[in-house]
Amino acid sequence: MQNRTKYGLISFAIIFLILVIGGIGFYEAIWTFPGNFDFIRNIPSKNLPLGMIPLMVIALVGTGIYITLKLGVPQIRFLWHGIKVTSGKFDDPNDEGDLNHFKALSTALSATVGIGNIAGVATALYYGGPGALFWMWITAFFGTSLKFAESALALKYRKFDANGNVAGGPMYTIENGLGPKWKWMAIAFASFAIICSFATGNAIQAFTVSDQIYSEFANVLGTNVFLTHKLAIFSGFGVSPLQIITGLSLVLIVGAVIIGGIKRIGNVTGFLTPFMAAFYFLAALLILLANLPELGKSFGLIFEYAINPPAQIAGVGGGTFLVFMNSMLWGIKRGLYSNEAGQGSAPIAHSTAKTKYPIREGVVAMLGPYIDTIIICSLTGLSIIVTGAWHHTQFYVERIDPNFTGQLLNSSVLTAFAFKEGLAWLFPYGDKIITIAVALFAISTAISWSFYGDRSTEYLFGEKAIPYYRWVFLFFVFLGAIAQLEAVWGFGDAALGFMTFPNLIAIILLAPKLKEMTTEYFNMIKDKNLR
Repeated sequence: MQNRTKYGLISFAIIFLILVIGGIGFYEAIWTFPGNFDFIRNIPSKNLPLGMIPLMVIALVGTGIYITLKLGVPQIRFLWHGIKVTSGKFDDPNDEGDLNHFKALSTALSATVGIGNIAGVATALYYGGPGALFWMWITAFFGTSLKFAESALALKYRKFDANGNVAGGPMYTIENGLGPKWKWMAIAFASFAIICSFATGNAIQAFTVSDQIYSEFANVLGTNVFLTHKLAIFSGFGVSPLQIITGLSLVLIVGAVIIGGIKRIGNVTGFLTPFMAAFYFLAALLILLANLPELGKSFGLIFEYAINPPAQIAGVGGGTFLVFMNSMLWGIKRGLYSNEAGQGSAPIAHSTAKTKYPIREGVVAMLGPYIDTIIICSLTGLSIIVTGAWHHTQFYVERIDPNFTGQLLNSSVLTAFAFKEGLAWLFPYGDKIITIAVALFAISTAISWSFYGDRSTEYLFGEKAIPYYRWVFLFFVFLGAIAQLEAVWGFGDAALGFMTFPNLIAIILLAPKLKEMTTEYFNMIKDKNLR
């Protein structure tokens, strides 16, 4: 433990030093590397710059394809078994662990079914057009096999503390599965997981809630009243009293839950996640049903712009390949942010499951990307497209109609506009559904991510450090509520990317062991006629 603490502190010092010297741009480069170097970007030529394909995209999609082939398409073969396990058919209250299969999945989904489903999808369409949704689907399909792999391995190599509580996740998978010589990589993962919990796990959530609530009040009260008037703090950066109030309120709500630990978190998310998912699903479904004639056209746009996007309109530079890459990158980035497949966060929650069979929890975890991206993100994206709300995006103005004079809308504001337009036939307050959904999704995500940070903090610094971590976590909740969009998303994407690589390396190196475990498990349930 002392070595972990020492190297953990060194890791944080290096991260902070690089941030001070290189700035946020250094970290943002992870999603463009190595294409940010011109001599690599233009390989083999400027007309076909394959060198601009980010290493992160290759690593995520490539590992997903590798595991899919290695295990024989588990996302299809084991889907029905995963549904039965989640339903409680195989639950045994005497098994070691903290949560049953359903609550473990709910906790993991609470971290993934969130702002990425509302603001993330909208941002992908804003910059990448309808085609970005197709690449979110691709990410989700191969991401299911990654979720299966990382979660099964996390349960295989988890540990229990003196009180019988679970300690699991990729940091334990790396150290216990790959051996002591890989401890440095486990420490690196845990360090970036803590940072990611501050940025991705709560600051982005708090920002989106604050931004959505501010937009609602500003539309009614204007921006010159005390509550919505932004007071300049730095050049070009202002904060309103409403944002401060929102931030403090979120701190109180999240703090009241996370102090209780994983069992209280599991109880809250076990109730909140199904409720909020059903609430959002029903609202989006009503929009699609009301716009059925446009649904077929919308799917046509998604596939057309994913494979053959518009290349150059009104003098905007960039050939078809560059536009194609832009849509693909935004789809994959937001797809990963949405379902977190391969990132290594969800296995921390799934490692708490009450079961002695790692593969059993792996098939449960596999359902996450289906629910999160294939279903919920698709509902958001299709709602934005069928209502014509996607015309209010940068992609539409630059690539389709440069004469469009409507207001450009991004993040949750774009989704809110789509819901207002799409539900106008029923009642005029569809945008308020997004405000409610954003608040519920953001709170549940922050609650679950606090647990991920807890486990990573305990791994590096011991149990006594957890209360200090939680106070810092709550500070970032407040900070996110008063921050700016670009800075929050940029730092969140960077931390997410850096914690992904150690997890992917562990999955690849342990793939033979995973295949052996999978074969043994399904042979066992076949012999017992439990399938």
